[in-house]
Amino acid sequence: MDITLTTRKNQIYDLTEQIHQRLSNRDLKNGLLNIFAPHATGILFLGENEAGINSDYLKFMEKIAPERGGWAHDKIDNNAHAHLRSAFMGTSPNVPVRDGKLQLGTWQKILFAETDGDRERKFILTFIEGT
Repeated sequence: MDITLTTRKNQIYDLTEQIHQRLSNRDLKNGLLNIFAPHATGILFLGENEAGINSDYLKFMEKIAPERGGWAHDKIDNNAHAHLRSAFMGTSPNVPVRDGKLQLGTWQKILFAETDGDRERKFILTFIEGT
């Protein structure tokens, strides 16, 4: 199960509904879903999808790895900030599934932050069946 998404820099994308649709199209009941972004410059995480907190996520990312931080890698690609953010914030959350439904908290969503540039991103969904 894969998802492909065209992204724009400094945007937050909610993948929850697309992932839920992929689950419901299969007979997957109970287990653990891993969502993996095979990219070195994006961030996949669980959080609330609300305009204010989305702005805060981006502001926080800028504080932990500023875009113009004097990074050595910038001499090659000018995107060290995106690599650093991805490395420290993650690319692969796991979500329990019960009765075919994602077991997320009330406000939790599966979010992707584009930290590099306009891209086509792929997300790999792996379901590990349990009881």
